[in-house]
Amino acid sequence: MELAWYAALGLVFAGYLVLGGYDYGVGLLLSGIRGDAQRRAALTAVGPFFLGNEVWLVASLGILFGAFPRLEGELLSGYYPAVVAALVGVLLVTVGVQLRGRPAEPASRARWDRVVVAGSALAALGWGAVLGGLLQGLPLDASGHVAGIGHLATPFVAATAITLVTLVAVQGATFLSLRMPAGQATARADLVRRLVPVALGAVGLATLLGSLSAEVRAAVHPRVLVPLLLMAFALLAARLLAPRRAGWAFVASSVALLAPVLLVGMGRYPAALVSTVDPAATLTVAEAAAAPATLRLLAWVAVPFVPVLIGFQAMSWWVFRGRIDGKAPVYW
Repeated sequence: MELAWYAALGLVFAGYLVLGGYDYGVGLLLSGIRGDAQRRAALTAVGPFFLGNEVWLVASLGILFGAFPRLEGELLSGYYPAVVAALVGVLLVTVGVQLRGRPAEPASRARWDRVVVAGSALAALGWGAVLGGLLQGLPLDASGHVAGIGHLATPFVAATAITLVTLVAVQGATFLSLRMPAGQATARADLVRRLVPVALGAVGLATLLGSLSAEVRAAVHPRVLVPLLLMAFALLAARLLAPRRAGWAFVASSVALLAPVLLVGMGRYPAALVSTVDPAATLTVAEAAAAPATLRLLAWVAVPFVPVLIGFQAMSWWVFRGRIDGKAPVYW
Protein backbone atom coordinates (compact mmCIF):
# COMPACT_ATOMS: atom_id res chain seq x y z
CA MET A 1 0.00 0.00 0.00
CA GLU A 2 2.81 2.43 0.86
CA LEU A 3 4.39 1.86 -2.57
CA ALA A 4 1.12 2.82 -4.27
CA TRP A 5 0.91 6.03 -2.25
CA TYR A 6 4.58 6.79 -2.92
CA ALA A 7 3.91 6.42 -6.65
CA ALA A 8 0.80 8.59 -6.32
CA LEU A 9 2.83 11.29 -4.58
CA GLY A 10 5.40 11.25 -7.37
CA LEU A 11 2.79 11.31 -10.13
CA VAL A 12 0.82 14.17 -8.63
CA PHE A 13 3.91 16.27 -7.96
CA ALA A 14 5.16 15.53 -11.48
CA GLY A 15 1.78 16.71 -12.77
CA TYR A 16 2.23 19.91 -10.79
CA LEU A 17 5.70 20.49 -12.26
CA VAL A 18 4.42 19.98 -15.80
CA LEU A 19 1.32 22.17 -15.43
CA GLY A 20 2.68 24.73 -13.04
CA GLY A 21 5.90 24.66 -15.06
CA TYR A 22 4.39 26.53 -17.95
CA ASP A 23 2.85 29.05 -15.53
CA TYR A 24 6.30 29.81 -14.13
CA GLY A 25 7.93 29.50 -17.54
CA VAL A 26 5.63 32.13 -19.02
CA GLY A 27 6.24 34.24 -15.91
CA LEU A 28 10.00 34.05 -16.45
CA LEU A 29 9.64 34.91 -20.13
CA LEU A 30 7.72 38.10 -19.30
CA SER A 31 11.12 39.64 -18.63
CA GLY A 32 11.93 39.39 -22.34
CA ILE A 33 8.52 40.42 -23.73
CA ARG A 34 8.33 44.09 -24.61
CA GLY A 35 5.13 46.07 -24.31
CA ASP A 36 2.19 45.77 -21.95
CA ALA A 37 -0.10 44.38 -24.65
CA GLN A 38 2.29 41.55 -25.48
CA ARG A 39 2.79 40.62 -21.83
CA ARG A 40 -0.96 40.65 -21.25
CA ALA A 41 -1.42 38.37 -24.30
CA ALA A 42 1.10 35.90 -22.86
CA LEU A 43 -0.74 35.86 -19.52
CA THR A 44 -4.08 35.53 -21.31
CA ALA A 45 -2.74 32.35 -22.93
CA VAL A 46 -2.19 30.93 -19.42
CA GLY A 47 -5.33 32.44 -17.91
CA PRO A 48 -7.87 29.59 -18.18
CA PHE A 49 -5.50 27.08 -16.58
CA PHE A 50 -3.61 29.13 -14.01
CA LEU A 51 -5.49 28.48 -10.77
CA GLY A 52 -6.42 24.92 -11.74
CA ASN A 53 -2.74 24.03 -12.12
CA GLU A 54 -2.05 24.95 -8.50
CA VAL A 55 -4.59 22.36 -7.34
CA TRP A 56 -1.96 19.72 -8.13
CA LEU A 57 0.40 21.28 -5.59
CA VAL A 58 -2.34 21.19 -2.96
CA ALA A 59 -2.99 17.53 -3.81
CA SER A 60 0.74 16.76 -3.50
CA LEU A 61 0.92 18.35 -0.07
CA GLY A 62 -2.24 16.53 0.98
CA ILE A 63 -0.75 13.14 0.07
CA LEU A 64 2.52 14.04 1.81
CA PHE A 65 0.81 15.14 5.03
CA GLY A 66 -1.72 12.30 5.13
CA ALA A 67 0.16 9.29 3.80
CA PHE A 68 3.75 10.11 4.83
CA PRO A 69 3.63 12.10 8.09
CA ARG A 70 7.18 11.21 9.12
CA LEU A 71 8.57 12.06 5.70
CA GLU A 72 6.68 15.35 5.78
CA GLY A 73 8.22 16.32 9.10
CA GLU A 74 11.82 15.54 8.19
CA LEU A 75 11.54 16.82 4.62
CA LEU A 76 10.12 20.18 5.66
CA SER A 77 12.65 20.60 8.47
CA GLY A 78 15.61 19.39 6.42
CA TYR A 79 14.83 21.43 3.32
CA TYR A 80 12.80 24.28 4.78
CA PRO A 81 14.77 27.16 3.15
CA ALA A 82 14.12 25.68 -0.31
CA VAL A 83 10.50 24.80 0.48
CA VAL A 84 9.81 28.27 1.88
CA ALA A 85 11.44 29.90 -1.14
CA ALA A 86 9.30 27.81 -3.49
CA LEU A 87 6.06 28.58 -1.65
CA VAL A 88 6.87 32.28 -1.44
CA GLY A 89 7.52 32.21 -5.17
CA VAL A 90 4.16 30.52 -5.81
CA LEU A 91 2.45 33.17 -3.67
CA LEU A 92 4.19 36.04 -5.49
CA VAL A 93 3.20 34.66 -8.88
CA THR A 94 -0.42 34.20 -7.80
CA VAL A 95 -0.69 37.69 -6.32
CA GLY A 96 1.23 39.39 -9.13
CA VAL A 97 -0.74 37.79 -11.93
CA GLN A 98 -4.11 38.59 -10.40
CA LEU A 99 -3.29 42.18 -9.40
CA ARG A 100 -1.28 43.32 -12.42
CA GLY A 101 -4.42 44.15 -14.43
CA ARG A 102 -5.97 46.43 -11.83
CA PRO A 103 -3.84 49.58 -12.19
CA ALA A 104 -4.58 51.72 -15.21
CA GLU A 105 -0.99 52.96 -15.56
CA PRO A 106 1.37 50.79 -17.65
CA ALA A 107 4.21 51.55 -15.23
CA SER A 108 2.25 50.03 -12.33
CA ARG A 109 1.42 46.93 -14.37
CA ALA A 110 5.10 46.63 -15.29
CA ARG A 111 6.00 46.57 -11.59
CA TRP A 112 3.55 43.73 -10.99
CA ASP A 113 5.04 41.93 -13.99
CA ARG A 114 8.43 42.12 -12.30
CA VAL A 115 6.86 40.54 -9.22
CA VAL A 116 5.61 37.69 -11.43
CA VAL A 117 9.08 37.24 -12.94
CA ALA A 118 10.73 37.20 -9.50
CA GLY A 119 8.14 34.80 -8.09
CA SER A 120 8.48 32.45 -11.06
CA ALA A 121 12.26 32.35 -10.67
CA LEU A 122 11.99 31.79 -6.91
CA ALA A 123 9.44 28.97 -7.30
CA ALA A 124 11.55 27.16 -9.91
CA LEU A 125 14.76 27.61 -7.92
CA GLY A 126 13.10 26.40 -4.72
CA TRP A 127 11.57 23.24 -6.18
CA GLY A 128 14.80 22.52 -8.05
CA ALA A 129 16.76 22.80 -4.80
CA VAL A 130 14.32 20.43 -3.07
CA LEU A 131 14.72 17.83 -5.82
CA GLY A 132 18.50 18.23 -5.81
CA GLY A 133 18.60 17.95 -2.03
CA LEU A 134 16.53 14.76 -2.15
CA LEU A 135 18.94 13.24 -4.66
CA GLN A 136 21.98 14.28 -2.64
CA GLY A 137 20.69 13.16 0.75
CA LEU A 138 20.86 15.01 4.06
CA PRO A 139 22.61 14.56 7.43
CA LEU A 140 20.00 12.54 9.31
CA ASP A 141 21.49 11.56 12.69
CA ALA A 142 20.77 8.48 14.77
CA SER A 143 17.64 10.12 16.17
CA GLY A 144 16.30 10.54 12.65
CA HIS A 145 16.45 14.34 12.68
CA VAL A 146 18.42 16.98 10.80
CA ALA A 147 20.38 19.86 12.28
CA GLY A 148 21.33 22.88 10.20
CA ILE A 149 20.85 23.80 6.56
CA GLY A 150 24.43 23.64 5.28
CA HIS A 151 23.66 20.50 3.28
CA LEU A 152 21.70 22.66 0.84
CA ALA A 153 24.67 24.94 0.15
CA THR A 154 26.39 22.64 -2.35
CA PRO A 155 27.26 23.08 -6.03
CA PHE A 156 25.06 20.13 -6.97
CA VAL A 157 21.95 21.55 -5.31
CA ALA A 158 22.62 24.94 -6.92
CA ALA A 159 23.01 23.26 -10.32
CA THR A 160 19.75 21.33 -9.98
CA ALA A 161 17.95 24.53 -8.98
CA ILE A 162 19.26 26.32 -12.08
CA THR A 163 18.41 23.30 -14.21
CA LEU A 164 14.77 23.44 -13.18
CA VAL A 165 14.67 27.15 -14.04
CA THR A 166 15.85 26.34 -17.57
CA LEU A 167 13.37 23.46 -17.90
CA VAL A 168 10.38 25.60 -16.91
CA ALA A 169 11.59 28.33 -19.30
CA VAL A 170 11.55 25.78 -22.13
CA GLN A 171 8.11 24.62 -20.98
CA GLY A 172 6.80 28.17 -21.00
CA ALA A 173 8.19 28.81 -24.47
CA THR A 174 6.67 25.63 -25.95
CA PHE A 175 3.35 26.50 -24.30
CA LEU A 176 3.35 29.96 -25.86
CA SER A 177 4.29 28.53 -29.26
CA LEU A 178 1.19 26.35 -28.91
CA ARG A 179 -1.20 29.04 -27.64
CA MET A 180 -0.14 32.37 -29.12
CA PRO A 181 -1.50 33.60 -32.49
CA ALA A 182 0.28 32.11 -35.48
CA GLY A 183 2.17 35.32 -36.19
CA GLN A 184 3.72 35.35 -32.71
CA ALA A 185 4.10 31.58 -32.35
CA THR A 186 7.04 31.53 -34.76
CA ALA A 187 9.04 33.83 -32.49
CA ARG A 188 8.24 31.57 -29.51
CA ALA A 189 9.35 28.50 -31.46
CA ASP A 190 12.65 30.23 -32.18
CA LEU A 191 12.94 30.94 -28.47
CA VAL A 192 12.48 27.23 -27.73
CA ARG A 193 15.34 26.42 -30.08
CA ARG A 194 17.59 28.91 -28.27
CA LEU A 195 16.60 27.78 -24.77
CA VAL A 196 17.02 24.02 -25.27
CA PRO A 197 20.85 24.14 -25.55
CA VAL A 198 20.92 26.18 -22.33
CA ALA A 199 18.77 23.57 -20.59
CA LEU A 200 20.93 20.74 -21.90
CA GLY A 201 24.02 22.55 -20.64
CA ALA A 202 22.44 22.92 -17.20
CA VAL A 203 21.50 19.23 -17.14
CA GLY A 204 25.06 18.31 -18.15
CA LEU A 205 26.55 20.53 -15.43
CA ALA A 206 24.27 19.07 -12.75
CA THR A 207 25.15 15.53 -13.92
CA LEU A 208 28.87 16.31 -13.81
CA LEU A 209 28.68 17.83 -10.33
CA GLY A 210 26.60 14.89 -9.14
CA SER A 211 29.20 12.43 -10.44
CA LEU A 212 31.91 14.34 -8.55
CA SER A 213 29.95 14.39 -5.28
CA ALA A 214 30.54 11.44 -2.98
CA GLU A 215 27.18 12.07 -1.29
CA VAL A 216 25.26 11.96 -4.56
CA ARG A 217 27.09 8.87 -5.82
CA ALA A 218 26.35 7.08 -2.54
CA ALA A 219 22.71 8.15 -2.40
CA VAL A 220 21.50 7.31 -5.91
CA HIS A 221 21.17 4.14 -7.95
CA PRO A 222 22.72 3.74 -11.44
CA ARG A 223 19.21 3.48 -12.88
CA VAL A 224 19.07 7.29 -12.75
CA LEU A 225 20.64 7.14 -16.21
CA VAL A 226 17.23 6.18 -17.63
CA PRO A 227 15.42 9.41 -16.69
CA LEU A 228 18.55 11.45 -17.49
CA LEU A 229 18.59 10.12 -21.04
CA LEU A 230 14.82 10.59 -21.24
CA MET A 231 15.24 14.25 -20.27
CA ALA A 232 17.96 14.83 -22.86
CA PHE A 233 16.00 13.17 -25.68
CA ALA A 234 12.83 15.05 -24.72
CA LEU A 235 14.64 18.39 -24.84
CA LEU A 236 16.13 17.59 -28.21
CA ALA A 237 12.70 16.55 -29.47
CA ALA A 238 11.20 19.85 -28.27
CA ARG A 239 13.88 21.77 -30.16
CA LEU A 240 13.34 19.85 -33.38
CA LEU A 241 9.53 19.89 -33.23
CA ALA A 242 8.94 23.47 -32.07
CA PRO A 243 8.95 25.14 -35.53
CA ARG A 244 6.51 22.68 -37.10
CA ARG A 245 4.59 20.75 -34.44
CA ALA A 246 3.99 22.94 -31.41
CA GLY A 247 1.74 20.38 -29.71
CA TRP A 248 4.33 17.62 -29.83
CA ALA A 249 7.05 20.06 -28.77
CA PHE A 250 4.96 20.85 -25.69
CA VAL A 251 4.56 17.13 -24.97
CA ALA A 252 8.34 16.69 -25.26
CA SER A 253 9.11 19.57 -22.88
CA SER A 254 6.52 18.15 -20.47
CA VAL A 255 8.34 14.80 -20.51
CA ALA A 256 11.57 16.65 -19.73
CA LEU A 257 9.91 18.14 -16.63
CA LEU A 258 8.65 14.71 -15.55
CA ALA A 259 12.20 13.35 -15.60
CA PRO A 260 13.49 15.09 -12.41
CA VAL A 261 10.72 13.43 -10.36
CA LEU A 262 11.60 10.08 -11.95
CA LEU A 263 15.23 10.75 -11.05
CA VAL A 264 14.34 11.12 -7.39
CA GLY A 265 11.89 8.22 -7.30
CA MET A 266 14.00 5.73 -9.26
CA GLY A 267 17.36 6.89 -7.92
CA ARG A 268 16.57 6.57 -4.25
CA TYR A 269 13.84 3.98 -3.82
CA PRO A 270 13.33 2.19 -1.40
CA ALA A 271 14.75 5.10 0.60
CA ALA A 272 12.61 8.18 1.13
CA LEU A 273 15.36 10.24 2.76
CA VAL A 274 18.99 9.15 2.51
CA SER A 275 21.28 9.93 5.45
CA THR A 276 24.75 11.10 4.43
CA VAL A 277 26.22 10.67 7.93
CA ASP A 278 24.66 7.45 9.25
CA PRO A 279 23.37 4.81 6.80
CA ALA A 280 21.32 3.26 9.60
CA ALA A 281 19.39 6.52 9.93
CA THR A 282 18.19 6.44 6.31
CA LEU A 283 14.39 6.70 6.24
CA THR A 284 12.73 4.14 3.97
CA VAL A 285 9.39 4.56 2.24
CA ALA A 286 7.84 1.89 4.47
CA GLU A 287 9.09 3.64 7.62
CA ALA A 288 7.93 7.04 6.42
CA ALA A 289 4.39 5.90 5.57
CA ALA A 290 1.40 6.10 7.86
CA ALA A 291 -0.14 2.95 9.36
CA PRO A 292 -1.77 0.56 6.84
CA ALA A 293 -5.21 1.27 8.27
CA THR A 294 -4.67 5.00 7.73
CA LEU A 295 -3.51 4.43 4.15
CA ARG A 296 -6.61 2.35 3.40
CA LEU A 297 -8.87 5.03 4.87
CA LEU A 298 -7.12 7.71 2.80
CA ALA A 299 -7.62 5.60 -0.31
CA TRP A 300 -11.39 5.52 0.25
CA VAL A 301 -11.36 9.31 0.65
CA ALA A 302 -8.94 10.16 -2.18
CA VAL A 303 -9.87 7.76 -4.96
CA PRO A 304 -13.22 9.42 -5.83
CA PHE A 305 -11.45 12.77 -6.25
CA VAL A 306 -8.82 11.56 -8.73
CA PRO A 307 -11.22 11.29 -11.71
CA VAL A 308 -12.64 14.70 -10.76
CA LEU A 309 -9.19 16.30 -10.76
CA ILE A 310 -8.12 14.71 -14.04
CA GLY A 311 -11.50 15.32 -15.63
CA PHE A 312 -11.49 19.00 -14.71
CA GLN A 313 -8.02 19.43 -16.18
CA ALA A 314 -8.98 17.62 -19.38
CA MET A 315 -12.17 19.67 -19.69
CA SER A 316 -10.23 22.92 -19.29
CA TRP A 317 -7.79 21.96 -21.99
CA TRP A 318 -10.59 20.89 -24.34
CA VAL A 319 -12.73 24.00 -23.82
CA PHE A 320 -9.81 26.40 -24.20
CA ARG A 321 -7.87 24.43 -26.83
CA GLY A 322 -6.24 26.21 -29.74
CA ARG A 323 -4.59 29.57 -30.09
CA ILE A 324 -5.81 32.77 -28.49
CA ASP A 325 -7.04 35.61 -30.66
CA GLY A 326 -8.45 39.06 -30.23
CA LYS A 327 -11.72 37.55 -28.99
CA ALA A 328 -10.14 35.60 -26.14
CA PRO A 329 -11.21 36.81 -22.69
CA VAL A 330 -8.55 38.89 -20.93
CA TYR A 331 -8.00 37.49 -17.45
CA TRP A 332 -5.25 39.70 -16.15
